[in-house]
Amino acid sequence: PDMYPGNCWAFKGSRGYLVVRLSMKIYPTAFTVEHIPKTLSPTGNITSAPRNFSVYGLDDEYQEEGKLLGQYIYDQGGEPLQMFPVMEKSENAFQIVELRISSNWGHAEYTCLYRFRVHGKPAK
Repeated sequence: PDMYPGNCWAFKGSRGYLVVRLSMKIYPTAFTVEHIPKTLSPTGNITSAPRNFSVYGLDDEYQEEGKLLGQYIYDQGGEPLQMFPVMEKSENAFQIVELRISSNWGHAEYTCLYRFRVHGKPAK
C-alpha cells in the first residue's frame, strides 16, 4: 500500500515469480514495475530491484507455460515507476498474468518487488 523502504514483496535469491488474477479478462497493453528510488534506500543502492523479467498471460492458474507477452529490463538508474508495453501481441484476453523475475541488480540474498501493475482493455 505504500512505498516505504522494506515494504516490499521480497523473495530469496534473484529468481522468482508472481501470479496475479485480475478482476476480469483483459487484453494486456502494458505493465508497470515500481521500486523505491536510490535516494530513499538506506544503503544508497537498489541492488535488490528486479532486473530481467518476463510477463506471461495464462488461461488458468494450472497452466505450466503461458503466452509470452514480453521480456524486459527494469532500469535501476531510471524512474522508480517504469512502464513496459506488451511486445508480443496476442488475440487472447487473459485474467491471469504471471511475472517471472530472472535476475536482480546484484543483491546476493533477496529481490524486492514493490508494485506490479497490469494495464489493458477489458474483454467484452
